[in-house]
Amino acid sequence: MPHEILISIVVVLFLGVGAEWIAWRFQLPSILLFLLFGILAGPTIGFLKTDELLGDLLHPLVSISVAIILFEGGLNLSLEKLKEIGSVFRNLMSIGAVITWIVGTLAACFILNFDLDLSILLGAILIVSGPTVIVPLMRHIHPKGKIGSILTWEGIAIDPIGALCAVLVFESIMAGGFENALTVVSLGIFKTIFFGVLIGVGVAYIIVWVLKHYLIPDFLNNTFSLMAVLVSFTVSNMLQAESGLLSVTLMGVVLANQKHVDVRHIVHFKENLRVLLISTLFILLAARLTREDLAYANMNTILFVLVLIFVARPLAVFFSTIGSELQFKEKLFLGLVAPRGIVAAAVSSVFALKLAALDYPQAEHLVPITFFVIIGTVAFYGLCSSWFAKVLGVRAESLEGVMIIGAHTFAREIAKALKKENCKTVLIDNNLSHIITARMEGLSAEYTNVLSEDFLSDVDLEGIGKLMALTSNDEVNTLSALHFEDVFGPADIYQLPPERLPQESKEKIKTHFRGRILFGNKISYSYLSGRFEKGAQLKTTKLTDDFNFAAFNKMYPDAVPLFVVSENGRLFILSTTGSAEPRSGQILISVVNTL
Repeated sequence: MPHEILISIVVVLFLGVGAEWIAWRFQLPSILLFLLFGILAGPTIGFLKTDELLGDLLHPLVSISVAIILFEGGLNLSLEKLKEIGSVFRNLMSIGAVITWIVGTLAACFILNFDLDLSILLGAILIVSGPTVIVPLMRHIHPKGKIGSILTWEGIAIDPIGALCAVLVFESIMAGGFENALTVVSLGIFKTIFFGVLIGVGVAYIIVWVLKHYLIPDFLNNTFSLMAVLVSFTVSNMLQAESGLLSVTLMGVVLANQKHVDVRHIVHFKENLRVLLISTLFILLAARLTREDLAYANMNTILFVLVLIFVARPLAVFFSTIGSELQFKEKLFLGLVAPRGIVAAAVSSVFALKLAALDYPQAEHLVPITFFVIIGTVAFYGLCSSWFAKVLGVRAESLEGVMIIGAHTFAREIAKALKKENCKTVLIDNNLSHIITARMEGLSAEYTNVLSEDFLSDVDLEGIGKLMALTSNDEVNTLSALHFEDVFGPADIYQLPPERLPQESKEKIKTHFRGRILFGNKISYSYLSGRFEKGAQLKTTKLTDDFNFAAFNKMYPDAVPLFVVSENGRLFILSTTGSAEPRSGQILISVVNTL
């Protein structure tokens, strides 16, 4: 038996990581693959038996995981963005939630033939959206303007609200019906808000105070924050059911927006933990479905999901955005994005168990219906949202654009060459003469300090997905790479190699750089500056079968290849790691000596 448990755990991890990789490789919604793999491993094949594997540990594990996921979601919310979207966000949290609840309740009652109490409970559960789906979706689509911030804020903040509504409905059912529930509901709302705010904000500031005064060592920072999240979640839930979701979400928001201590290490840790938790939990929960549950995939269930997609969501967005500054196409896109995720699955599972224990009629329908809503909405929005954004014109430009730190001579030449290949560039420099010259040459350039606190709010990076640090200052290049690691990701951050260091020393310190080394270990700032001072130029060459890369090298033996533009317009920056040889059909941009 222990051997079988070990195998099951390893299979779950393997399927989870495999699904993440397949989703990344083929640009698919990962949550859809988690559900597919879980259903295949569970009810289809019968290999994975979640209840036998985890037993009574399943629901505490799910609850803890949801707490961590919502905390990590709160860490990604900026109050500066909230100021821009305040009215729409507020309306979605109130008017939109009520409309979704009402439509979901009516659909459950008349389409699924649920009794009224269970319909109201299911409607409340389906108020939630899902940071586990919304955040990756927004990263994939990169919508323009405010709609990305609106959807991200809504996807994270709506979950505690939906869970609270579900709890209040459940407590009303236990109180003997909704006619006796006014006192229960009023007290529940007050206690949830009171304990959620008190514990969430209070513990967040305790964490800040502890970190600010260095009361714990660095190696315990992440562990301490994780412990604080779980303690807050548990204590808050003990005082009022499901108020812990509000507590941990507020903890994340407060920590993300305070200015006293740096919490990036906590953000990184929680992001990695979130990926692991989501990938395993969805597989485990999907595997709990039985073959009998799969029979719920009938016309009534499909119609129910379609009502949520094409009636509930558009109505909620329409009434929530009346009088807003959003354009019609932005409102339309908002009305076409509302996937459900892990919170819906977790909350429905908890209440289904409680109702089943009380022999409540139709309680066994709650979980499979919720899962089919998750599968249906994730499949629809995950596969279609990118297309909707493109058709409606709300998707940002391709993230092939490059932010170049430095606006000196060869940086400007690089920007011009990339611009000719339809690659967006923005030059950043605190040398005003460099910026003026760049703008006179028709280049996009910003006069600012790249390391300033307000940089991201002051500079428009729409369509920018890569960074190249090309300054003469090695420290600035490295600090810039470190500073923007969260924005672009390590794979898309590049910097010039350091100056005036023997090769042996370079090899020793390379691993400490956060940016990938550009062009070659010897292609430093002084090297490139010297080449351009001697008359070198950037040359753009279309490689063919007759004039391939080998022929190019033979003609230009001193050339330094910088970039490759693929047949479909993708930009590849050549570096000391991971650079394949340019092939026929691609465009090569290189530094060559003038003939």
